[in-house]
Amino acid sequence: MSRLTTRFLGSLLKNPVMTASGTFGYGREYDAYYDPSILGAIISKGLTLHPKEGNPGQRLQETKGGLLNSIGLENPSVAGFLKKEYPEMKAIGTDIGVNLGGNTLAEYIEGAKLLEEAEIAFLELNISCPNVKEGGMAFGVDKKMAALVTKEVKRHTRHKLMVKLSPNVTDIGEMAKVCEAEGADAISLVNTFQGMAVNVNKRKAVFENIYAGLSGPAIKPLALRMVHEVAKAVKIPVVGLGGIMDTEDVLAFLMVGATAVQLGTGHFVNPRLGQEVIEGLLAYCEQEGLHQIEEIRGIV
Repeated sequence: MSRLTTRFLGSLLKNPVMTASGTFGYGREYDAYYDPSILGAIISKGLTLHPKEGNPGQRLQETKGGLLNSIGLENPSVAGFLKKEYPEMKAIGTDIGVNLGGNTLAEYIEGAKLLEEAEIAFLELNISCPNVKEGGMAFGVDKKMAALVTKEVKRHTRHKLMVKLSPNVTDIGEMAKVCEAEGADAISLVNTFQGMAVNVNKRKAVFENIYAGLSGPAIKPLALRMVHEVAKAVKIPVVGLGGIMDTEDVLAFLMVGATAVQLGTGHFVNPRLGQEVIEGLLAYCEQEGLHQIEEIRGIV
């Protein structure tokens, strides 16, 4: 066993390094930079029951220390993914996670049912999606709705279920406990923070949807605090993400209790980030005399 081997939801991951949904495509997009099969797991772009073209207008805007995005979950649908992208992901040769979103509870359930045929390590439930039947409020900012969608998707899937939390809540620990109580096998956090950008020359908002998701190194201290809170609040594994740019950032998330991490915006800045972080973790283990990287988990 490698010093980085990580036990996660019944699987033995090569290492605790995953990719964050929507930032790594389906894996092959990074072939020119490094072999994606070395990653612990690759998580698909966010999928929905029906295809989505995404949001109109500008979709990305750099900001100091971060990136704002208003992509709008552009994707080929669950069925489209299973037909084309899934076989290509499977051929990479590492664990696969599928990120699933939906605008109604029924869409989440039908999407999960379609994914029953896929051999994947886990399903990552994106509860930051707007609940169109309840006025557009995200499932993930209301405890009752978060509990309901977790419970119902868990009931309709054979796969391990990881719930991805929105940070735009008052008590992230309580939200995690609610999801755990309804059957979540793991928690991942944080999704993007809600932000905004203004074009002062045009005197208007940059994005047509006005608000957008903020990611990147600016959010790391906030994400780290929330992962620490959640790791203390639940007994199930926690996967940390938010502003990870190097090996030191990964170590920080592991030390506050994360079982694994996800690399997101950092891959846009440094396309070789995944390989560099894995090499950095191995070097750290050798330097510190660690037999397994999990020895530092939760020491803070």
